[in-house]
Amino acid sequence: MGLAPSLLVLALLQQAPPSASLDFEVFRTRVQPLFLEKREGHARCIVCHTRATTPFRLQPLSPGSTSWNDEESRRNFEAAERLVVPGKPLGSRLLTMALAEEAGGAAFHPGGKHWESQDDPEWRTLADWVATSSAKARRLDFEVFRARVEPIFLQKRARRARCVVCHTRATTPFRLQVLPQGRASWSEEESRLNFEAAGRLVAPRDPLGSRLLLMGLAEEAGGTSFHPGGKHWESQDDPEWQTLSDWVRGR
Repeated sequence: MGLAPSLLVLALLQQAPPSASLDFEVFRTRVQPLFLEKREGHARCIVCHTRATTPFRLQPLSPGSTSWNDEESRRNFEAAERLVVPGKPLGSRLLTMALAEEAGGAAFHPGGKHWESQDDPEWRTLADWVATSSAKARRLDFEVFRARVEPIFLQKRARRARCVVCHTRATTPFRLQVLPQGRASWSEEESRLNFEAAGRLVAPRDPLGSRLLLMGLAEEAGGTSFHPGGKHWESQDDPEWQTLSDWVRGR
């Protein structure tokens, strides 16, 4: 009977409704060109976002090119996707950073405010892309978690304890199973319990809305202000953070 609550949580996770996914072709043909537009009194998006270290990093244009090729566009799509919550334009940082604060945008954007209202044609293009994202089944994948995500919790860390050290002892929302003495990895049953614990701190398709990904991420890279175990990832480009992000996004 002791496993019943855990099995119930797992069943609920597996029955979660499908979340939305963003349309790459709409992004490539309608959204991406906005980043190349000239702006009165401000630099084009591409000028800052190919140089500055920001959560939204665009690919530089190849010499002589006036647009991105398919591979570069897909990388731009991935960068934009990290700042978007499908179906929620006003919950998406990509849409709120350059939107005037009085229109529902962020208080500050280093590149200035490009859209004075939500009626701006550019903003509407972005909002339509986010709001009309196609419905696809996107559930957290246990096999990917076990093969790629779970090993991260066992990694040795310079000047810090491994995740498993604190998260099997401390009373935290993320509680890992204790590894029996002499074993270097978890059994399938133990992994499923770890999967349930991780799933409670994850918003499928929304890495930046998932506490599991924010606690160990540096604050300047979009993470929380504090994590008792320290910050493990200095940027969202860190390979470990990308592994977690890919899992959350269903990749």
